[in-house]
Amino acid sequence: MSLIVALDFPELEPCRKLLGELKDLVKIYKIGTELFTAHGWEAVELVHKAGAQVFLDLKLHDIPTTVAKTARVIAKRGVFMFNVHTLGGLQMMREAKQAVDEECRGKARPLLLGVTILTSHEEKTLESELGIKRSLKDQVLHLAGLAKEAGLDGVISSPEETEFLRRAFGKGFVLVTPGIRLPESDKNDQKRTLTPQDALRRGADYLVVGRPVTGAASPRLAVSQILQSLA
Repeated sequence: MSLIVALDFPELEPCRKLLGELKDLVKIYKIGTELFTAHGWEAVELVHKAGAQVFLDLKLHDIPTTVAKTARVIAKRGVFMFNVHTLGGLQMMREAKQAVDEECRGKARPLLLGVTILTSHEEKTLESELGIKRSLKDQVLHLAGLAKEAGLDGVISSPEETEFLRRAFGKGFVLVTPGIRLPESDKNDQKRTLTPQDALRRGADYLVVGRPVTGAASPRLAVSQILQSLA
């Protein structure tokens, strides 16, 4: 299991400060749409220069050709993992996977993951807002199944779904869980959350932690406590 800390900032300076404070504790950082829109590949290079790896969290969702071309560009930049949204469909995911494989022949390739249902959603919003009549569990299983069929390395889903996804798809299927909260943390806009210990116990490979670390008085202490709890 590895810990990923989210660099959810609009500017580079707090990222630089956090990278320095968490040096030797955290090896992977998530760069999402806010930071990437503001600073693009400069943000990725900042993490790489600090000796860490990047999870580029852009949730690509467009027509297959557009996503495949974008995936090819990302694959050239040496990120550790990135994602597409499974609601883009099987063909979109297949073409993204093919583009990454072609671009990375003979060299290391990034993990390509599929986002299932955002952790800000809950059971009642699936039908009332998204028009999805399956239960949340069935929908996550369905989307994860499409990701596997398309050849993706794994999925990103709520830690609440980790246990049944692990049973369904086995140990080789990578499970990344955002929505990680410490027992004393505010859930904020997240609906489906678990503690780091519970997520690990259910079979997560990577835990993504944002505000419980970035909003802490001492991010280093917060990360140390998380790692100690997982040891």
